[in-house]
Amino acid sequence: MDALKRFGPAAGRLLIAVIFVFSGIAKLTGLQGTAGYIASQGLPAAYLLAVVSMIVELGGGLMLIAGFKTRWAAAALLLFTLAAGFLFHNFWAVRADQVQNTMIHFMKNISMAGGLLYVVVYGSGPLSVDGADS
Repeated sequence: MDALKRFGPAAGRLLIAVIFVFSGIAKLTGLQGTAGYIASQGLPAAYLLAVVSMIVELGGGLMLIAGFKTRWAAAALLLFTLAAGFLFHNFWAVRADQVQNTMIHFMKNISMAGGLLYVVVYGSGPLSVDGADS
């Protein structure tokens, strides 16, 4: 049990962060496409939002992995994830043939938000830059 308490939080942070790091890298290499998708949803300042989302995902994901300012990183990713879920995975407003797939993505975001909330509340754990107290 001691090994689980020592390594579990770091492994959990890594597992949560992987999707954000890969998505942030994809945005970094395809910022125009991301901005186009954001604009297609009717949001203003699409390019600025694309840059901000890339920074939040890549930066927050790397901070989460390192356990650096972990609670702040998790809080930023939590808000980002909820916003993305409601703005881009609005299963209640899509065609009938898209409802199930869109709802799965929405629920994925809600589940990720739950994991991130856990990190906000309990911190990074012992194997982190922040240490056990973050």
